[in-house]
Amino acid sequence: MSPDATAFAHLVDDGGYPRAVQRFLRGWRASSSRDVELPVEGPVTRVMHSADGHWLACQVAPEGGTRSQIWVVTTDPDDRDARRIDFWPSGVEGTAELIGWDGTQVAAILTGEDGVGSSCLIDPSGQSSIVLDRRSGGRLVDAWAGAALVRVGPRGYRDLIMLRGLTETALLPYDPGSTTDTGIILDDHSPRRLRSGVEGEVLELYHPAKDYGLNSTEGYVRAIIRSENGAQHARLLEVTVTADGVAYQVLAERPGYELDEFTVSDDLSTVAMLWNLHGASELQVLEFGDNTLYDPIPLPGMVASELSISAGGSMLALTVEGPGKPPTVELVDPRTGEWEMVDRVPSTGPLSAEPTLETVTARDGMRFTGWLFRPPEGTPTIGAMLFLHGGPEGQGRPGYNEFFPGLVDAGICVFLPNVRGSGGFGRAFMHADDRERRFAAIDDVADAVHYLVGNGYAPQGCVACCGWSYGGYLTQAALAFHPDTFAAGISICGMSDLNSWYRTTEPWIAAAAYPKYGHPVSDQDLLERLSPLPRAQALTAPLLLVHGLNDTNVPPSESFQMHDALTALGRKTELLLFDDDGHEIDKRENRAVLLKAMTAWLTAAFGH
Repeated sequence: MSPDATAFAHLVDDGGYPRAVQRFLRGWRASSSRDVELPVEGPVTRVMHSADGHWLACQVAPEGGTRSQIWVVTTDPDDRDARRIDFWPSGVEGTAELIGWDGTQVAAILTGEDGVGSSCLIDPSGQSSIVLDRRSGGRLVDAWAGAALVRVGPRGYRDLIMLRGLTETALLPYDPGSTTDTGIILDDHSPRRLRSGVEGEVLELYHPAKDYGLNSTEGYVRAIIRSENGAQHARLLEVTVTADGVAYQVLAERPGYELDEFTVSDDLSTVAMLWNLHGASELQVLEFGDNTLYDPIPLPGMVASELSISAGGSMLALTVEGPGKPPTVELVDPRTGEWEMVDRVPSTGPLSAEPTLETVTARDGMRFTGWLFRPPEGTPTIGAMLFLHGGPEGQGRPGYNEFFPGLVDAGICVFLPNVRGSGGFGRAFMHADDRERRFAAIDDVADAVHYLVGNGYAPQGCVACCGWSYGGYLTQAALAFHPDTFAAGISICGMSDLNSWYRTTEPWIAAAAYPKYGHPVSDQDLLERLSPLPRAQALTAPLLLVHGLNDTNVPPSESFQMHDALTALGRKTELLLFDDDGHEIDKRENRAVLLKAMTAWLTAAFGH
């Protein structure tokens, strides 16, 4: 949302790479839009208004690669100038991540070849920048008026610290195994970003740059954070940092369910939250002044994300999607719960019916859930495909997926099992696949097959496995550890050997993964035992390996070496490569080719 609620910026995916669009809601430009033109080929992955409404910052991944750049444009549709603002003095570029805006400066993280992240504030004119923090594994979360929140620690063991000048403060008590990963600074004896009268009437914009570099601990700083600290599930906390220490209180929690994300209006009147209920979303609003928590606002789709609120809290924008609803920007008044109709062409794409939530009991008694998409009534079921999410802390959710409708229409059930290690189900479940426990997660995949066959959702011998990123690794591992269980496999940008992946992935990605998979030096034997490539001899099901050649998260060599090994063994395997895409396979035309290849691979495996 723009701060004055007269416009919003969003991403459009209707051909080629996803691009940024500025959409006008009020005034003489109402109902019109403007494509944000950038002189770089690649998907735009994030777009954000500045706090004063003058700028748009865009994060773009050239050629679909893993490394991103940050560009800015003004919000004047007649101003076509685009400026790149991430600088690499060494001449060797890393990746730039757009975090937000601190007043009129872009908050960003620049991570170089050494894997060390520099949390920065960058003048959008490109004339200057300030480094707030520089450390391995450090990630700027928010900055405002001389204070900054920085996330530290590897995956699954993350904490937030607050920086004020030269003072570093831990926000919460030590609680190993908890994740505190996001937050918003509220104030520091001054409004967060805007001091406004009637919404849209900006009276004063606070410029915080003059406060940076001061070693001051006077006064207080408040922040709202998302954390599992002291609990099993993520909840919303308020923390207050003073010269005497830190105090915190719980603002909102849902026993048994996770807080996905939240946002706060600049006038501090309204907090909007998205809760995660087995992967489905629920929207709830908190009146921050008196801590009134309102009943959930019904959503027009099963899954929502990317909350953004106007400065005065009168308008909330979010992305809403579902099996029958391609991702669409929706606008709602958080106080009345009324959705605003926007004069635009609705999102289009192949649709499917809503899935059912199924519960699987693993061989060791642990229970996990998954979403099951079934063929339309009257369409014979010829087989089933497990679709494994990435992460491993990702989650299979009942959102939109352009691949599923074509598969279910062809008679193929699609099941999204959230095996142990998945996010959204609490910290104990997320850590249940760490290191040596990953063997049990691989068994969960096989147990999901037995559930489908045992309940009549798929014929015996006609279940395939497919996954993306970590899900691609898990697909290969499941086929190698349980070769008689699967009719076929499809690995998309997946790792085949954890040891070789550690040597070739981005250094900051490798460092964050140590607690999840094991350390590449001290745990080399464990990583080998968990890897599919050393067990290639056992893998007998046909395996389609898909990769974007610009992928530096999981390099294409991971697919190449598995393909070479299976070919040498005389197994049925094929490579599908995209030379103009990366880890996400962002280009729409490439995804159309992938869908066609997936459908052909599966129907052949099922004898059709």
